[in-house]
Amino acid sequence: MEKFIVKGEVQLCGSIRVNGAKNAALPIMAATLLCSGVSVLHDVPFLRDIKVMQDILTLLGAKITRENNALVIDTTYVSKVEVPEHLMREMRASVFLMGPLLGRFRKVRLSYPGGCAIGPRPINLHIKALEKIGAKVTESFGFIDAEAVQLTGGEINFDFPSVGATENAMMAAVRANGTTIIRNAAREPEICDLQRFLNAMGGKITGAGTDTIRIDGVATLSPVEYRIMPDRIEAGTFLLAGAITRGDVVVDNIEPEYLFSLTDKLQEIGSQIETGASYVRVKTKELRGVDIKTLPYPGFPTDLQAPMLSLLTIAKGTSIITETIFENRFKHVDELTRMGAKIKVEGRTAIIRGVPRLTGAIVAAPDLRAGGGLVLAAMAAEGISEIEHIFHIDRGYEGLEWKLQKLGAQIRRQSSN
Repeated sequence: MEKFIVKGEVQLCGSIRVNGAKNAALPIMAATLLCSGVSVLHDVPFLRDIKVMQDILTLLGAKITRENNALVIDTTYVSKVEVPEHLMREMRASVFLMGPLLGRFRKVRLSYPGGCAIGPRPINLHIKALEKIGAKVTESFGFIDAEAVQLTGGEINFDFPSVGATENAMMAAVRANGTTIIRNAAREPEICDLQRFLNAMGGKITGAGTDTIRIDGVATLSPVEYRIMPDRIEAGTFLLAGAITRGDVVVDNIEPEYLFSLTDKLQEIGSQIETGASYVRVKTKELRGVDIKTLPYPGFPTDLQAPMLSLLTIAKGTSIITETIFENRFKHVDELTRMGAKIKVEGRTAIIRGVPRLTGAIVAAPDLRAGGGLVLAAMAAEGISEIEHIFHIDRGYEGLEWKLQKLGAQIRRQSSN
């Protein structure tokens, strides 16, 4: 077990480059299973979740090597279609294996996935989507079995624009006979990245980034070399780190258009925002309270809600955050209260009354994004903070402490007793 030791009240200044996006890399890693051969994925972050996906692909028969920040994935000898239960329980994104294995082998068996405990994330939308294109799915004793003699194009209408279900449907339908139309599809940028990857392999997909995606199935796909898109959540976290410490931070290697919902709010809070072709600069002197509601893209991302909540604890006035995506995304509120924050939670709404400053405390990260939020709070707090359970943070931020150190933060990793 390890923890972060953070000395607060240090302004962050400087420039930082973000990694490739975890939430794009995971489904794309799964998508390499759709064909036989060697694919090379560049700018893949070195994270716990990435390592779990590597382990799953390896157990299925893939051979994987890492060369700097690139993964070389050889799927030539993949033959297994059952994902080990213990690995499914480690990571929610393991559900992405359903679509590719069904698309290539017409069969898959897995247990229900695990991951951060941020609220119910049923996979019924994944199952219904696969059934719409010809899969027969059975559930028993905690396992899901799906098979199809032939996948056939069809109409998929989602009740909710689920990112994972949209991506799973795309990966299965790309190897189906005929045309599949996905309506009320999720519009997240990571879905656009998956479309680009699948089309590079020889797929025929259009519409990603809109609520209607068309997939014309193809008989074969080919391995490719591909660069993962930048991580907009990591980028947003560093921008919020600059703002909460009232610093001057440039975040590079990003797509600024994917961050408009955040940068607009930062301007409303009082930050100055400068945007270039591949960077955003944030300069902050004062913080004012705002109201925020998390929504599917292009709305404010639920994954940045926790870091934003930390910032609002020291903003002047009263702020309100309404969480519409996951019902348990306020589990870090008790930890912020230990640091002097004034927050009242009513259902899916948090009412934050800004205080002049937070104070250092011993806190524990309850999940990935809440952990990132606690790190930001600690950097703004008076005195020393200790953040435990940082294995959650390592799931989504590569080398968070040394990147923050580059910006001037006084943070270090220490083994817990």
